Amino acid sequence: QVHVVESGGGSVQPGGSLRLSCVVSGSIISVFDMAWYSQAPGQQRELVASILQNGETNYEKSLEGRFTISRAHANNTMYLQMNSLKLEDTAVYFCKAGVRSTMDPIPSAYWGQGTQVTVSS
Repeated sequence: QVHVVESGGGSVQPGGSLRLSCVVSGSIISVFDMAWYSQAPGQQRELVASILQNGETNYEKSLEGRFTISRAHANNTMYLQMNSLKLEDTAVYFCKAGVRSTMDPIPSAYWGQGTQVTVSS
């Protein structure tokens, strides 16, 4: 099995910071592209940022400069540093990882359960 677990969410005031983590574990051969998505209440899930296996990053344009995505290959972990948080950043943040597992030679996408980020004054 492959497990994707997010952590680091919480409640902060506008202007605050949070650091989200995503750990991929289990019967893993390789972890390829990884990404963070957000889903606000009543809204569709949207891409926040992605990071390729070679470290190349991509951001939703409005978030670039406030959010920073990174990863640590050694422990199959991805991070999202969120600074200068705004009310509209309130959402559940999901981790998505492309994984080749011992159970399936074809890489598949795995999602975590999400971590809640609430920005309120």
